[in-house]
Amino acid sequence: MLIWFVSLYLLVTIGIGIFVSSRVKNTRDYAVAGRHLPLPIVTATVFATWFGAEAIFGVSSTFVKEGLNGVVADPFGSSLCLIIAGLFFSSKLYKLNIITLGNFYRARYNRSIEVLTTIAIVISYLGWVAAQIKALGLVFNLITHQFISEQIGMILGTLIVLTFTTFGGMLSVAILDFIQMIVVISGLLYIANAISQLTGGVVPVIESAAINHKLDFFPKGNIWTWVTFFGTWITMMLGSLPQQDVFQRVTSAKTAKIALYGSILGALIYFTFAFVPMFISYSATLIDAEYFNRLVNTNSQHVLPMLILNHMPLFAQVIFFGAVISAIMSCSSATLLAPSITFAENIVKGYFPKMSDKDLLKIMRVTLVCFSSVVLLYALNSNLSIFHMVESAYKITLAGAFVPLVFGVFWQKANSQGALAAIIGGIGSWLFVEFFLGDIIPIPAQLIGLVVSIIGMVVGSLLPITITETNKISS
Repeated sequence: MLIWFVSLYLLVTIGIGIFVSSRVKNTRDYAVAGRHLPLPIVTATVFATWFGAEAIFGVSSTFVKEGLNGVVADPFGSSLCLIIAGLFFSSKLYKLNIITLGNFYRARYNRSIEVLTTIAIVISYLGWVAAQIKALGLVFNLITHQFISEQIGMILGTLIVLTFTTFGGMLSVAILDFIQMIVVISGLLYIANAISQLTGGVVPVIESAAINHKLDFFPKGNIWTWVTFFGTWITMMLGSLPQQDVFQRVTSAKTAKIALYGSILGALIYFTFAFVPMFISYSATLIDAEYFNRLVNTNSQHVLPMLILNHMPLFAQVIFFGAVISAIMSCSSATLLAPSITFAENIVKGYFPKMSDKDLLKIMRVTLVCFSSVVLLYALNSNLSIFHMVESAYKITLAGAFVPLVFGVFWQKANSQGALAAIIGGIGSWLFVEFFLGDIIPIPAQLIGLVVSIIGMVVGSLLPITITETNKISS
């Protein structure tokens, strides 16, 4: 029965996506939903950008093992990222009337900066989207009682998400995000309430977490422990800012005010509900301490789903896995779409400037299929956990794309020469430290890359200009 209910839900989702696709007439509809989305849907899409595999499986399993200190990147860093994006960038970027972040880099700097930052942004999505695909494989494996392997589940999940995303683009993603956010929130609240009845309420769970130091947020140790903590935090908080999926939610809104309020509301809702899976997962250690404590040490990502399968009735299982699949599909569709659109618009189109809008729309869809294939291969061959896939995804954008974005928006003297120095210096130093000095220097490599990138931008912009400037957008 569980399999049939989930299958029916997936068919309905695909049907909605294909139906909405009939309204996609051009690249603007496909990339930013025609810039017509109202506040409720913008809020839902912002929420869905982050509330996926890592929030349900990754964050919850990491919390059970390491406590709040282990989840500083997500939800703390990710929520602050969305708030910063809303407060400081939404209105400025919305007014530019562009469809990708790459367009901003080209207009503010030049074609070379556009290509370099676009490549960095696209690469950063590999880990994030692969985490969603890996989680779909895990879900299909568990609900079929291992009849479908995790590998086959990943392939099946990719095909399902690819179907409605390829046809409907951002428009179908936005509509489904709104529906799926309702399913996710109501489903997880129902499960949390059912679980609390097995633990004697919410208070015993919180008290147990406090006694076992799971609610300790700040690290205990020397200065290098704090530096690592800080580096992990800002990797997600700042490295996620120069991301196409965040930008798409801003530019899909009907007005600049909706873009601002939608970003902040979506962030607050996300931050609040990210704690629900943590509560449910930690409750498992009170319900069956011996079994789940052993599972925490062997495969912590299985704690939450096994709790539902072993201790919840069929109806609750349907609600939970419906909510989980909703969250993962919303997140994976958005994060598959974003890099595909960016690559087509800012890499391919640059070599074919006379390409028609209709042809560009085809290229976007073909790119989506190709990128999905690459992500699937990465997910099938990676041994990283869901949480660490997401956590490591934004190191390259923190080191290479963050500084050109921030300085390009807020510093009038920023120029192409400074941006190039920031990108090369930031990514180069990050990679060098990561691969050659990782065991020697106790500072996170991406943090060193960020500092070098800032220095490169300032020094490069103030030196005599030797690179041709376009600089069409003033700060």
